[in-house]
Amino acid sequence: MTNENKFLIFSGSANEKLAGEIARNLHRTLGQSVLDVFSDGEIRFQSHENVRGADVFIVQSLCADSNFHIMELLLMADAFKRASARRITAVIAYYAYARQDRKDRPRVAISARLLADLLETAGFSRVLTIDLHAAQIQGFFNIPVDNLMALPVFISHFKKMKLRDLVIVSPDAGGVERARLFARKLNADLAIADKKRTAPNVAELMHIIGDVENKNAIIVDDIIDTAGTLSATINALKKNGAKKVFAACTHGIFSGNALARINEAPLEKIFVTNTIPLHCRPDECQKIEVLSVSKLFADAIASIHKETSVSKLFL
Repeated sequence: MTNENKFLIFSGSANEKLAGEIARNLHRTLGQSVLDVFSDGEIRFQSHENVRGADVFIVQSLCADSNFHIMELLLMADAFKRASARRITAVIAYYAYARQDRKDRPRVAISARLLADLLETAGFSRVLTIDLHAAQIQGFFNIPVDNLMALPVFISHFKKMKLRDLVIVSPDAGGVERARLFARKLNADLAIADKKRTAPNVAELMHIIGDVENKNAIIVDDIIDTAGTLSATINALKKNGAKKVFAACTHGIFSGNALARINEAPLEKIFVTNTIPLHCRPDECQKIEVLSVSKLFADAIASIHKETSVSKLFL
């Protein structure tokens, strides 16, 4: 195999399990590399593979410690660029700072745009990600961005569950389009939770728009962080007569008291993907089920390398 036709998959330190699954789906092994962390917190990356003329894919999730993992990703790109890789693609399972995509108050940074600039400057030729919090972040880049959806993974799982009398619930107005897609694929009704956020990470639910009485409700969202919105939505659904409540969220951050809120809420099960590693004790995670998006990423990587269309993966 000439280097022009060779592609290599490397993993950052944030989500090596996902990277390994992606590589196995492609019948590959992960590229060999080493990351040194010095006593002052500086890091140094070195590849042990020859990447000259190769198509390189770096799998990284920009989850906590987000800033460390961002810097690691940038150093990896710079190292491969200086080693004459033909093309470098960032496979970003979770894109940090996506919730800072605009100036919502005076004298604040647009962090999502800054991160896009950093990735381009570091040497990335392309970005592959999944369920960006704000789809318009794709416009912050001057390089191609493929924003996959975890929707096919969730839909396949819910169809196997064979739930009846379904209603899909968006926890806010911004997620209505996602919820509508879910509802269409599952032939379900649609409802919206109308909430008023009083402070960051604090949500006060007002009411449910739509009929949920005696129905099995599925709350769909891209991110679950502190679970404040999720908990309030669950309680409102039960108050309005929902029979059982499930949730499907692509990125499970689970910060603060999120796990306690989930366990205390009248929730049957929450489904998340493996874009972010789940760190909790078994007794804390009984309501959480992790679905893999590794095959989705693997198929996209194969299409990018072969220069074929990725659009078939967007349902």
